[in-house]
Amino acid sequence: MAMDPMSAAAAYRANAGGDRVFKTGTTAEDTASSGSSFVDLVRGAAKDAIDANHRAEDLSAKAMAGQATVTEVVTALAEAESTLNTVVTVRDRVISAYQEILRMPI
Repeated sequence: MAMDPMSAAAAYRANAGGDRVFKTGTTAEDTASSGSSFVDLVRGAAKDAIDANHRAEDLSAKAMAGQATVTEVVTALAEAESTLNTVVTVRDRVISAYQEILRMPI
């Protein structure tokens, strides 16, 4: 299936959220606002990962005291493990991207 570049760009623009990807003449304010939202996204994801770990630790302590069931503890630990695996994967991808940028010729 052959597709001309203009059709491909239009399809990408439609899926990527409109003209903001191809917008020219962006201002420093636009860049700053998008940068702060990225920081907020990362901060929120890190907070969620920490919260999942704290929930698992709290339920483990409650299970030792007989206040939580084994099912609750296993579920919380599985959630914390899944969150940790996601964080490690994202970290590895960021490091890989950074190394790729360093390898680029100037």
